[in-house]
This record gives sequence, C-alpha cells and structure tokens, in this order.
Amino acid sequence: MIQKFFNWLKQPLGLIASGIVFLALVSAVVYGIWRTQQAPEQPIQFPHKTHVNFGIQCLYCHPGAARGPAAGIPSQAKCWACHNQIVKTRDSALLAPLKDAVLSGKSLEWVPVAIVPDFVHFNHRPHIAAGKNCEECHGDMTKVTVAQNPQDMTMGWCLNCHIKNAGDDQEKLVKLTDCGTCHY
Repeated sequence: MIQKFFNWLKQPLGLIASGIVFLALVSAVVYGIWRTQQAPEQPIQFPHKTHVNFGIQCLYCHPGAARGPAAGIPSQAKCWACHNQIVKTRDSALLAPLKDAVLSGKSLEWVPVAIVPDFVHFNHRPHIAAGKNCEECHGDMTKVTVAQNPQDMTMGWCLNCHIKNAGDDQEKLVKLTDCGTCHY
C-alpha cells in the first residue's frame, strides 16, 4: 500500500500534487509570520503623531518603560484629564470611545503591539539607562497614527544591535551576547 503511494508520488500527477501541498504549507507559514507583524485593531485609532508633535514625551504616557519590562498604557483618567480641557477634542467622534469608557467606568481594551515570546525576558529599563531612545526600536511615531512595529523584532535584529553597541569592548560584547541576558 505504502509502496503504491510512493510510486504514485513519482508520477507527474503525484509530483504536481506534492508541489501544490508544499506551496500551500509554505504559504501558510509565510502568512502566519506576516500576520504576527501587523498592527492589531485598537479601540481608538490613537494618533501618536499628533501627541508627539505637541511635544509630549514617550515616558509621560508610558512611564513603565523607565522602571521595567512593560512600558504601560496611560490610564483613561490621564487621557481624559487633558482631553476634557480641550473643547475641540472633548466631543470628537474619534474620542467617543474614550469618553464613553470614562463615563461608564469601563476599560478600553488595548491590544499590545510589540510582543516578545514568553521565553524572552525583555526589559526597557537597561535600554533607557544605556541612553537608547524609544524611536530606535519603535520607529518615528511622528509618522504613524496607530502604533506598529517598524521592523521585525527578531533575535537577530536584537543581537545585531547588542553587537553594534558593544563596539570593541570585549567584556561588554560577552555580556550583551550571552544567552542568559535575554533568556533567563
């Protein structure tokens, strides 16, 4: 039975079927990887470029980045404290979900954008302490409305940055490229 199947695979029709199955599997894998790099749908199409152009610093809204792994999302109360004072935005259609959430006491469900796998223990704090700016990893927020990854956040991408930042310092290179630095 198995021998007949393998003999059939060697025939032109079997080769074509094998090729189609192979292409379908490769396409599914490529699509899956592509989907992980797309910006998710958010409850509000938050205009980062508007806020950055007003001079609001990243750490004002994302203070957790200075202290630990998660940058955090500002509370609805923090957002509404400013927007409630701005007549032009207070009643805008864009901010209706925020206003409704604040008045009803319900939380907006934001979807994280830059996610690392569970086996990676990323921490913003040492990167900020090393003088890294947010846009070095997250891109120029003056050019985007909804946050999205400007590049594929892969191990190779991180390692290249670590190697570049170590420069000629061999001790720093060993520390920054040691598996235990990010995988512990």
